[in-house]
Amino acid sequence: MMSKSIPTLEDLGDVAGKRVLVRTDFNVPMETAADGTRTITDDFRIRAALPTINWLTERGASVVCISHLGRPKGAVEPKYSMNPVAKRLSELAPGVELLENLRFNAGEEKNDPDFVAELIAGVDMYVDDAFGAAHRAHASIVGPPKTLPSAMGRLLQKEVEVLLTLRESPKHPFVAVLGGSKISDKLGVVEALLNVVDSLVIGGAMCFTFLAAQGYSIGDSLFEPDQVETCKRLLSLGKAIHLPEDIIGLDADGKYATYGRRLPPGAKGFDIGPGSAAAFTDIIMESRTVFWNGPMGMFEDERFAGGTRTVAQAMADTKAFTVVGGGDSAAALAQFGFDDQVDHVSTGGGASLELLELGDLPGLAALREAPNAR
Repeated sequence: MMSKSIPTLEDLGDVAGKRVLVRTDFNVPMETAADGTRTITDDFRIRAALPTINWLTERGASVVCISHLGRPKGAVEPKYSMNPVAKRLSELAPGVELLENLRFNAGEEKNDPDFVAELIAGVDMYVDDAFGAAHRAHASIVGPPKTLPSAMGRLLQKEVEVLLTLRESPKHPFVAVLGGSKISDKLGVVEALLNVVDSLVIGGAMCFTFLAAQGYSIGDSLFEPDQVETCKRLLSLGKAIHLPEDIIGLDADGKYATYGRRLPPGAKGFDIGPGSAAAFTDIIMESRTVFWNGPMGMFEDERFAGGTRTVAQAMADTKAFTVVGGGDSAAALAQFGFDDQVDHVSTGGGASLELLELGDLPGLAALREAPNAR
């Protein structure tokens, strides 16, 4: 699959006295106070970059970090300033520079060569440690490796090793647990996973499109009518696809209710039921590898958090090798206090799915073409 290997930090050679541009993913969650002051609520992504930053600085490199924050659409928006991040970074890694939000310049998302030239001016080397953005062909991701000696940082390296192992040589039985709202968002990864998993567990709102494909009435639950035929095709492949056997939601009058697989008119499903959660737990506990991406229900509402909490608990309890694919499932894991009890929590939801689906990402392809790649 890969003609050249991706350079690692060791492939940069002597970094002493070199100015190294490090693409990080400091797109951290923030809250805004009444006076407009923005405060970081979780600095995990900043701390996750420290092994790479420290490796470089301990060997005498001068490190300049770059990152995006939010979606400012190519214009300066003060609420997306990197200042709070720069402050926290200076506490964790004194002396390390952080430039302003990459997305303040429209050239970032357009992969503008002029913006790439601006970024690499006066820079000797480039390191990509932003797995969460590695699936974007943006200027800061694919531009610098065209001319600079480049490498993947420790975080990116770990993500690639874990996720490609899942894709290419997992220990069996291997189960993938998928949730979230739309099957269309995950269709490619579902098809790719069906080639390697022993079973697929489907929760979240996406289960209703599968249930509709099986002929069950789903009330007014969220589903994708245009994907019903796709779900029928996937179900006909003969692979083990496990769907909820009971559903928790609201009836037509807005009252809390529990159903089997058939929902009456006007009812809406918002979580898998306790029977399904128990069945999914059994599947997880009997596996040797588990990949989880997407909550089982609307876990932000305590009434509909039970399914996701139970799956998170199973992920923590199983002896299997466990990987959580970033995004909402990582947020749920943290909310329930299990984020330190799984083997790997990915820092990129979309990137982890794309790597599992395609086996490559634009950021990785760019690094393989760097001048120092072998």
